[in-house]
Amino acid sequence: MSGFNTLDDAGDIAGKRVLLRVDLNVPVKDGRVTDATRIERVAPTIRELSGKGAKVALLAHFDRPKGKRMPEMSLAPVAPEVAEIVGKPVAFAEDCIGEAAERAVSSLGDGAIVLLENTRFHPGEEKNEADFADALARSGDIYVNDAFSAAHRAHASTEGLARRLPAYAGRAMQEELEALEKALGSPRRPVLAIVGGAKVSTKIDLLANLVQKVDALVIGGGMANTFLFAKGIAVGKSLCEPDLAETARRIMTEAASSGCAIVLPLDVVVAREFKANAENETLPAEEVPEDAMILDVGPQSLAAVNAWIDKAETLVWNGPLGAFETPPFDVATMAAARHAAEVTKAGGIVSVAGGGDTVAALNQAGVAEDFSYVSTAGGAFLEWMEGKALPGVEALKKV
Repeated sequence: MSGFNTLDDAGDIAGKRVLLRVDLNVPVKDGRVTDATRIERVAPTIRELSGKGAKVALLAHFDRPKGKRMPEMSLAPVAPEVAEIVGKPVAFAEDCIGEAAERAVSSLGDGAIVLLENTRFHPGEEKNEADFADALARSGDIYVNDAFSAAHRAHASTEGLARRLPAYAGRAMQEELEALEKALGSPRRPVLAIVGGAKVSTKIDLLANLVQKVDALVIGGGMANTFLFAKGIAVGKSLCEPDLAETARRIMTEAASSGCAIVLPLDVVVAREFKANAENETLPAEEVPEDAMILDVGPQSLAAVNAWIDKAETLVWNGPLGAFETPPFDVATMAAARHAAEVTKAGGIVSVAGGGDTVAALNQAGVAEDFSYVSTAGGAFLEWMEGKALPGVEALKKV
């Protein structure tokens, strides 16, 4: 990954104090971590730094304390889970700056690990205040960012520190950046994007960016209804944003001028009520009854999506094709996900997916492990797809 500094560029780190920014904003119930996925993602970097003899100080935020010390938002309960996953003891410091932090880090032996308290207990974190970033930097010799999920925030621990210390991408950050580069930076073509979700209004920037970069764009979910409406097709009681019809038409015009095919539903699954196992029927997209709502795409639409997956060399996926949480309106999303996974496993496509609903859908389909890369970064993944510069990533670029 030539454009960014990684651990391969850090040289000998034995005995050095490494401030490692990680995402430990994990769900905790009754003092116990209930989902350790984010810890597992950063564990390889922690082990590598520790194994090379660095003194590792973990920086992380937890929840939204808004610059105040909130005991219920302490990272203390997370330290034992990190220790268990990493396979080494993890000490805990009651602050991330000042005497408590500096003493905790300076007392570490080579290869030892300490978790510093929630960076967001200080208002200077989210404001990226120079004094707070300076205070953080006093505990470190080098800085490593392994929290892509927080890279879209210009905070002291994600951006400010990288301007004060030699800065490098951790292994999870490196893996994410390399996957995203393959997806949209310098992808194998044709490139297919599948974008779903409820509303066009939340993804205008995303769609406008993608039509300039991909060869085909599948639009699914409630968003597709607005595009159908913009083409003069009645969508009954379906979720729709009529006031964004002109925006949808503009995006379709931009797609046509840039050679991007827009793939909309040909047939749809409709019901009169939105509930599990509701009575439903499949109809051409142009024949939705006034009292019905579109909740999934039909078999012709699915076949069109799968045909594009077969044709593509690269797939970027954000959002479901239908209301996948509610059967039987999960059929198309599950089928397309499994087909993409099969083509990926056969070496026919590089597949990168991200976004909360997308990850949930791929897990529901049982194929998340079969995609080339699945991002759990949420907002950062979406902003990257929108073509925006991420402050935490920009700060790691080689100069």
